Amino acid sequence: MFQPVLFSIIKKYKKQLFLSDLTAGLIVGIVALPLAIAFSIASGVPPETGLITAVVIGFLVSFFGGSRVQIGGPSGALIVVIYGIMQQFGFEGVVIASIMAGILLVIMGLLRAGTVIQFMPYPIVVGFTSGIALMIFSGQVQDFLGIDVAGAPSEPLGKWVFYFQNLSEVNLTATLIGMITLLITLFWYKIYRKIPGSLVGIVTATLLTLFFGLEVETIGSRFGTFSASFQLVGFSNVSADLLQQLFIPAFTLAMLISIESLLSAIVADGATGYRHRPNTELMAQGIANICAPLLGGMAGSGALAKTMTNIRNGGKTPVAGIIHAIVILFFMLFLGKLAMYIPLTALAGVLIVVAYNMSEWRSFKSILKSSRGEIAVLLTTFLLTVFIGLNFALPFGIILAMILFIKRVMETTDIDVLRSEVEDEKSHVSDDFETLQIPRRVEVFQIKGPFFFGIANKFEEAEKEIHEIPKVRIIRMRRVPFIDSTGLKNLRNFISRSQKHNTRVILSGVTPKALKAMEKDGLDQEIGRQNICENIEKSLDRSREILMG
Repeated sequence: MFQPVLFSIIKKYKKQLFLSDLTAGLIVGIVALPLAIAFSIASGVPPETGLITAVVIGFLVSFFGGSRVQIGGPSGALIVVIYGIMQQFGFEGVVIASIMAGILLVIMGLLRAGTVIQFMPYPIVVGFTSGIALMIFSGQVQDFLGIDVAGAPSEPLGKWVFYFQNLSEVNLTATLIGMITLLITLFWYKIYRKIPGSLVGIVTATLLTLFFGLEVETIGSRFGTFSASFQLVGFSNVSADLLQQLFIPAFTLAMLISIESLLSAIVADGATGYRHRPNTELMAQGIANICAPLLGGMAGSGALAKTMTNIRNGGKTPVAGIIHAIVILFFMLFLGKLAMYIPLTALAGVLIVVAYNMSEWRSFKSILKSSRGEIAVLLTTFLLTVFIGLNFALPFGIILAMILFIKRVMETTDIDVLRSEVEDEKSHVSDDFETLQIPRRVEVFQIKGPFFFGIANKFEEAEKEIHEIPKVRIIRMRRVPFIDSTGLKNLRNFISRSQKHNTRVILSGVTPKALKAMEKDGLDQEIGRQNICENIEKSLDRSREILMG
């Protein structure tokens, strides 16, 4: 359940692997620096919070994680939730909610939820990420345009109304610097791929601001002195009421972290050929998110952009992620004060590019050509994320995912009533099978698919097809992978109704998992072990015995 990849490979670690990891770690560390600061400011917390988060989560996710190449740290997907917590509960609320999210992630890992979360329906994931991207973009327009007016609303629609009302306050100098940063971030890769465009853009913007003495707001002018140290956080106002209020935001953080991290790990698997350990990854994310807030950080997750940068630059093992964390630590301790001179409009330009990359507009457009059900799920999740908030949209999206899953499973389950002939057991594995005759006054209920609460109505519909009460009913279950408590109840009721009409029930080809559920429930004794037959041939023989008796 908890098997960190680093512990598995460290005995076979070689010098050549270290050189590859060192190169990748240095590059990823440089890429992560401006993003850590930008994500921090966008979340409404001090800029050093993002660097602390990048160091602690980056190190622990690599040290304890279930992926060879996953890079952890601050995440754009969490910005909206952390910002909302910060506005309502302050930094202490961010710390408590992040720790609660970490605890939930550890529990999810212990419950082996990692394999389940990976199968979150794609329209829901795209709806979330597109909604978050729009909210991040909306939140960065003020700094990008240099509008130095307080009172911007928190919801996206209100922000845009606010921007249009204050167009006269646009700082053209700040807008120009932001645009230069944005264009460099977007197109630098065409010039030189080894150095990230976001770093080049921010350095260029900072040098232009200092050299020409431009009147634009910087990190230093807004936040003051840059604190380059870890700080053990104390808790002064923790109460049961506060924990209750923070549970939904913490749950939202935990789900976003799990989805973001596991999707990143899956994509990394496709690029490297290795398979990650999802439950170990969840527990590592949990440990990291418990520790980072205690040292002055916030919640973070695995990040696809940084993980793919790691792979493209030769990262082979978790050592690359550890080196990336050390690079950021070095900057924070020795060069952190240089961050005070970074223009906020430059960070906004980088975040607008991040929002664009997160938006998955191509996937959004593609899903709009799919079935009406998937379109409804996509648009519902997207609109709830943007206009209601993630704290509501995420649980609702999970419910939608469950409904979608149940609907799809129901579509794969069929119940047929056969009265004249039935195929033998070889019919689903080869062409060499025979058709068996069903004796008169015998019916075969053939179930294909899970026998669970979602098909109760199908069972009743199949019963309505009965015109003449038979002497024997055979329920063929060879293609029933499992049966839940509702299925057992329906089956018991069906047997009871049959017995009232003096009809005997025989079960045919019951799978081991379904039989075990019946044995726990005592249903096998009610039916009689002699009436639970191995296959359809023996079931038909048993029905003839009953008819002759």
